[in-house]
Amino acid sequence: MDAYVSSLLDTLLHWIYPMDCAACGAPVKDRSLSSFCRPCWRSIRPIAGPICPHCGRPLASPLALVHSPTHEGVLDQAIRLFKYRGRTALARPLADLALAWIDRIPVADIVIPVPLHPSRLREREFNQSLLLADRIAQHLELPLSFHDLQRIRPTRPQTELDRQERARNVQRAFAVRPAADLNGRRVLLVDDVLTTGATVEACAVALRKAGAEAVSVLTVARRG
Repeated sequence: MDAYVSSLLDTLLHWIYPMDCAACGAPVKDRSLSSFCRPCWRSIRPIAGPICPHCGRPLASPLALVHSPTHEGVLDQAIRLFKYRGRTALARPLADLALAWIDRIPVADIVIPVPLHPSRLREREFNQSLLLADRIAQHLELPLSFHDLQRIRPTRPQTELDRQERARNVQRAFAVRPAADLNGRRVLLVDDVLTTGATVEACAVALRKAGAEAVSVLTVARRG
């Protein structure tokens, strides 16, 4: 679809089905961002300055403290709409935000999303991490595995728990399929938000036990 046709379609859709920005309430003219106007989306800034090479946490320097964003505002609204309100069209722009970090991530051989337990998947009807991972894998031209890593027991939502409870909550909650071939492979693990790191750490333990050479993590946002 050329730019003229795309612009005309956006204009028609806006006239027939007007949409307001979820952040500021202004009319949304560019539907590629789904629920947000472009000025609000541009207000999202990636973490800048020195970071810990292990966990990605901004280091306590004046530069890092000035430039490190908190998980709030437009980004927080976008993730909530995407994850809990079924605004799956946000998967692409959110994944593109994560890809701004890709040059800092070690080279990978395969992309794997953090899985949902089947009961949670039935309830939500989609895995937000898989939608993000699909876009990221396409961009990197890497294979996407959505079945090798599995959540083998249901867990409480991590948002309801404190740091210690989160770690206990996901212990031995993940496993790799016996038929999976991850020996020597470098995995890029994708999730929407990183808070304490308990979930991705539990996933990484399972992946390393299955023979993965290394596990790197890429998320759209981090808390704390």
